[in-house]
Amino acid sequence: MFLYLLALVGVYYLYRWFREWPHVPDKGAKYVYITGCDSGFGNLLARHLDKKGFRVIAACFSEKGEEDLRKSCSGKLTTTHLDVRSKDSVAKATATIKERVGQSGLWAVVNNAGVSVPTGPCDWLNIDDYKSMLEVNLFGVIAVTLSVLPLVKKARGRVVNVASVFGRISPTGGPYTVSKYGVEAFNDSLRLNMAPFGVKVLCIEPGFFKTNVTDATILSNNVRTLWERLPQDMKDAYGPEYLEKSLDIITTKVAKMSDGDLMKVVGCMEHAISAVRPRTRYSPGWDAKLFWLPLSYMPTCVSDYIMTKGAIPIAQPGQ
Repeated sequence: MFLYLLALVGVYYLYRWFREWPHVPDKGAKYVYITGCDSGFGNLLARHLDKKGFRVIAACFSEKGEEDLRKSCSGKLTTTHLDVRSKDSVAKATATIKERVGQSGLWAVVNNAGVSVPTGPCDWLNIDDYKSMLEVNLFGVIAVTLSVLPLVKKARGRVVNVASVFGRISPTGGPYTVSKYGVEAFNDSLRLNMAPFGVKVLCIEPGFFKTNVTDATILSNNVRTLWERLPQDMKDAYGPEYLEKSLDIITTKVAKMSDGDLMKVVGCMEHAISAVRPRTRYSPGWDAKLFWLPLSYMPTCVSDYIMTKGAIPIAQPGQ
């Protein structure tokens, strides 16, 4: 029986491999717009697609990010400044893209730009903390997508949204998971809306990878800043050891859990852009496949038990 099931699994993966193998032709005529190209996944994807022959339009937040990409890529790659929080910046980038792509339209937009701080227990935060992250991680995704959607429809192309496994389950407080759940919802509704137009909408749900999102220094400084602004009674309730243990988790567990092979994510992005029959969702990272996604499908009582069992204890939970 076991061998029979194993054979079925093997046949399924072989079928999926053959089905997903064909790639779109004429890459040199296809424009791909990528946000968040200063570093991390976006930067690596821009370089990778440029080598593959696509016409990349790489959006960076900083002038240095633009300059570094231009120096390391071919003349086919174009850079543009983009602050996804700004309507004017999004509109200017869209005007540049529209002029660049002409009548061919935009083959793909990859919404990669995102931030991970401020993050902490919900009662450590205020509404401005939520707004600042949602402006980038959620409203920025929506604004960029809507700004170029007519160009994508013209090309019958792709929208690729970078969410997270934390768009499926919320093991931590704060706006990060809220923003990623929002990206998932926007992605799902857009996929259904765009299907009649021949536009494919795909979602990337990475696990932990070594980028600025999981950078120990950035995350540790964030926790210290949030802790320092708490009123004394709340610090007493959580206890002084809570801060120390939080920092220890960031510098040890998060660092060990984070995969340094960013190409696992970039490979999924490339497939979403270039495959004739891309997957609806991609979940790069063994932690995503073997822990976070299975955990998200478990009954709430089970997932809550697993997450609370490993949580840092509160000194005075009654307060």
